[in-house]
Amino acid sequence: MATRSLWRGRAKFAAVTTALFGGVAAANVATSDDPSRTLKLYTAVPVRLFRDCVTAASIAFDYEYSLLGLAEDSDERSRVKHEVHLRSARKLQELCFKNGGIYIKLGQHIGQLEYLVPHEYVQTMRECMLNKCPVSSYDQVCEVFKKELGETPDKIFSEFDPVPIASASLAQVHVAQLPDGRKVAVKVQHIHMTDTAAADQATVELIVNTLHWIFPSFDYRWLVDEIRESLPKASCELDFLVEAKNSERCLDNFWKLSPHIAPYVYAPIVYWSLSTKKLLTMEYIDGAQVNDLKSIRKLGVQPHEVSKLVSQAFAEMMFKHGFVHCDPHAANLLIRPMPSSRKSILGKREPQLVLLDHGLYKDLDFQTRISYASLWKALIFSDAKSIKENSVKLGAGEDLYALFAGILTMRPWNRVIDPAIDHLVIRGGDGDRSELQMYASQYFPQISELLRRLPRVILLMLKTNDCLRSVNNALESSLETFLIIGRISSEAVIEAKLLESKSLLVRLNVWIDEILLDARLFGMQVALWLLQLKRALCWIY
Repeated sequence: MATRSLWRGRAKFAAVTTALFGGVAAANVATSDDPSRTLKLYTAVPVRLFRDCVTAASIAFDYEYSLLGLAEDSDERSRVKHEVHLRSARKLQELCFKNGGIYIKLGQHIGQLEYLVPHEYVQTMRECMLNKCPVSSYDQVCEVFKKELGETPDKIFSEFDPVPIASASLAQVHVAQLPDGRKVAVKVQHIHMTDTAAADQATVELIVNTLHWIFPSFDYRWLVDEIRESLPKASCELDFLVEAKNSERCLDNFWKLSPHIAPYVYAPIVYWSLSTKKLLTMEYIDGAQVNDLKSIRKLGVQPHEVSKLVSQAFAEMMFKHGFVHCDPHAANLLIRPMPSSRKSILGKREPQLVLLDHGLYKDLDFQTRISYASLWKALIFSDAKSIKENSVKLGAGEDLYALFAGILTMRPWNRVIDPAIDHLVIRGGDGDRSELQMYASQYFPQISELLRRLPRVILLMLKTNDCLRSVNNALESSLETFLIIGRISSEAVIEAKLLESKSLLVRLNVWIDEILLDARLFGMQVALWLLQLKRALCWIY
């Protein structure tokens, strides 16, 4: 009976996709900026749609058939489910690679959703979705150069390596040398990216909505909303001139609003005369990827110092600048020693964070920025009342605010409000991972509803938070990173109160709050030192 029902579902799925294909193809062709490619698009869109349908149906059938008749809590079901998760993750990975573009962006996003998808998906996507994506051929690269600059790379540069050093969802990067000897990195957009963006959105929306119709428990419709909201941003990502302006604005914000940390944050210089919407020529930066601990140590830099710098830089962006780099995965963050620093007696050097890929930024309005800062301040200091108040302001609602806090911190509610100094520290072991997966399974409907309900800007902050957590876990971060977030979020809230009020009495109260905050942070730092001493003694004895 179950198998017959499933085949009926697959028949419905095929019928719907066939009926709606015309609209998908029309949407794609309508957005093409080159009429000569229309025929290619008419052949590409059905292939991509068919590929989506086959993959989705195959995954759904695998789950239904493989788990049929197995007891819910049995070891056999757990073993089989693990195998199905792995098979399905690989199928999804293959689909993302074949379709490319926005699909790879989705794969990268899935790789950060530890609170919602099985670990097998997270691990599979993280292993290959950052900078090991399919590459465009050198002929295709030359085609882009001819259209954008009128010449092939060998006529523009004294040297140009035809083999890219990295390839991501939207573009790939080549190393080149200018006639004056300067080494540069040239980012080249994958060909036909603009033409397929609308079709990708339409086909993903069709697949997700149809799967939810057939299997009501499979509710990822919030992901469709995020894609729809992100499509204008994706257009910006496809315009490298916008990306270049974002990088300059980001650095300008640090020098104007956070001058104390500005020298420690860097973005490659843009060569504007050799940059267009589909080509971006930048200063070449030699550094270690932020999660490559071995290379970081070889540079004389300590990983825990890198973790503190990453936390501080992004906290400044989120809570003070209101202009946030929303794609801080490991491939977009490089570490190098401060160019002006010298080695200490112990051979150590200060780190500098180099931000790459400035295509996806988000402006936070004043109220959203302060509410988000207030929420993180409350999370650090275990203030249940303020957590609820600011979660409601950000759109979580009075019924799901505890779940929202749990997703932000990856901790259950009882630990979120635990007054212990290290209540938010995640150890990263199998126990933590199992606990997270248990909660993800148990509260899947509520998590889906929360993600559907949250404003798109907050979903992007969640994505940013997920990326930063992954980076900090790789860097073996400690409680110090949370103290940094607590301090910067609190400073942002205090500055906002001073800005909003001209009353001397209110300003006096704010200054008293600032003194109390400093005392509390100092007390937490002392407690941290004592906690570290206790752990060291336990390890010795």
